Amino acid sequence: MKRSQLYAHKLLVSLAFFWVLNHVYADEPDRKIRIATTVPPITNIVENIGGASVHVVGIVPNGMDSHTFEPIPADAKTLAAADIIFVNGLDLEIPTIKLAEKVKKADVTIVHLGNSVLREEEWQYDFSFPREHGHPNPHLWPNIALTMKYAEIIRDRLVELSPQHKDAFTDNTSVYLAKLKQLDEAIFACVKSIPENNRKLVTYHDSFAYFAPRYGMKVIAAIQPASFTEPGPREVIRIIEQIRHEKIPAIFGSEVFPSKIMEQIARESGANFVDELSDDELPEKPNDSFIGMMVNNMTIMSEALGGNPDCAAHVDTSNLVQ
Repeated sequence: MKRSQLYAHKLLVSLAFFWVLNHVYADEPDRKIRIATTVPPITNIVENIGGASVHVVGIVPNGMDSHTFEPIPADAKTLAAADIIFVNGLDLEIPTIKLAEKVKKADVTIVHLGNSVLREEEWQYDFSFPREHGHPNPHLWPNIALTMKYAEIIRDRLVELSPQHKDAFTDNTSVYLAKLKQLDEAIFACVKSIPENNRKLVTYHDSFAYFAPRYGMKVIAAIQPASFTEPGPREVIRIIEQIRHEKIPAIFGSEVFPSKIMEQIARESGANFVDELSDDELPEKPNDSFIGMMVNNMTIMSEALGGNPDCAAHVDTSNLVQ
């Protein structure tokens, strides 16, 4: 083959090679950042901050008990493909985190939001999360001041990962923080509308350990023990007596944690049983957001405890990206 022909052949081969590369990676400069998350509230917060620049996959399905959740093989694929992984931490997602550490790419960071926000001395322990078991209460996000810190950490990590999208992440976060501020103020107003003697919570699962101190409520009891079973007879009797003594008008359960014990406690104590509160299950459209979940919670809680059920009706529950 002549030199000119050989050169032309090599050129054609090179052009074909680069055409294949361009065909495969043509969208790489604009490729969405692949993000793996865990519980639905965190998934939703990341989606709002990441906006159109990210593709988010939540490992824990909506309506699933996050404490007993075990990842499946498909989740390993999601974690292995992720460019960054956001988890709550504080021992909430131990099986998922262990899997992520095994399958993730070497340069991928697992961001433990709860551990980044609270110092260890600020961790809360209670009946559902006793100190002797070593696992703190991980439900930080009902405290909206802590959720705001989650949002800022997510923004900063995404900017580090993809500086070219800094303006979008920053703008999204500013808008989202304003929505969270509106929600935070509404929750204060909701609690203020509840008669002072009724600002007490009895829940099945203690999801409000960080919520109550911020907004001026008191968690009287959580029914579910650390074993995630049902409480024993002595504990049930103690809770019934306490509800009677405190004159608590309503106790709260969740569809994620169905419990006949709660119905019994309500019946024998004289309190109403409301099983619609949610700590991590997002509502249906059009309020399918973390903010929508908290607005629903405050509507239900306020009405059941003698407050104003319309106290958060003005809050914008929409997502930034529809």
